[in-house]
Amino acid sequence: MYKVRRFLLLIILVQTGFLSTAQRRVDSILNDFHHRPDRVLVAAHRAPHANQPENSLAAVKEAISMGIDIVELDLRETKDGVLVIMHDKTVDRTTTGKGAVSGMSWKQLKKLRLLHNGKPTGERIPTFKEVLKLVKGNIMLDIDYKAEGGRAARSTLKLLRKKGMERQSLFFLYDYKDADTLYAMNPKLQFMTRAYNKDDVDGILQLTMPVPVIHADDKFYTDSLMSVIRVKGKRLWMNALNKYDKMEQEKKGAGFDALLQLKHTNIIQTDLPKELLEYLRRRGLHR
Repeated sequence: MYKVRRFLLLIILVQTGFLSTAQRRVDSILNDFHHRPDRVLVAAHRAPHANQPENSLAAVKEAISMGIDIVELDLRETKDGVLVIMHDKTVDRTTTGKGAVSGMSWKQLKKLRLLHNGKPTGERIPTFKEVLKLVKGNIMLDIDYKAEGGRAARSTLKLLRKKGMERQSLFFLYDYKDADTLYAMNPKLQFMTRAYNKDDVDGILQLTMPVPVIHADDKFYTDSLMSVIRVKGKRLWMNALNKYDKMEQEKKGAGFDALLQLKHTNIIQTDLPKELLEYLRRRGLHR
């Protein structure tokens, strides 16, 4: 009888909208991701870092509150096997310390503070575990995997499995040929693979594991080639970083207008996520 009452309560919660706001948020993103290829999704490079340190928990929280679809973060491993979020091989540029991430222990790293515009903040280097807890149910995660060795790979996939995060994560591969090994370790993974030319696109399209996104660039973009990607039901990820973001900063609308001339693009990674979100919404290209 108790189980019946709980089941009825769940139905009421669903119907009346009292389920987790976070869960509704990620479900909305995933619905667009899988079923609305006409909508252009926004990926925040290193999380929004105009107001917060890059790759910080504060920046991830800002991405969630802004309504961004995907947060891109860089994954590395400490000397003692802790998975942390850090773009560079060293902590020199982004923290109050110096040294290689792989040569330092977590005890050493957690004493450091992240910099923003060259000044120390209250933010510290996040662990991958902390990030997963924060993004779960809230936003899609693009894992730019920069760790090395089997231990880091096993730890990464174990955490994704333990937290049940495969559905809302993309595991980014610089070489699509690495997908087989990782997929064998966790068959729930979904990948985003980098393509550098037409041959790469052809190879990626032959993979049997889930690859819902192909990351290309304008150096080899042609409408005919990219239309094949879209016909296969995959999203096309293009970067606004540097070239198009710079154009956008010089003249509002110019950079994003130019990038969307590559008409099959439907995920854009940018250092200007707030501006891109506003641009897309004005044009009815985002929910």
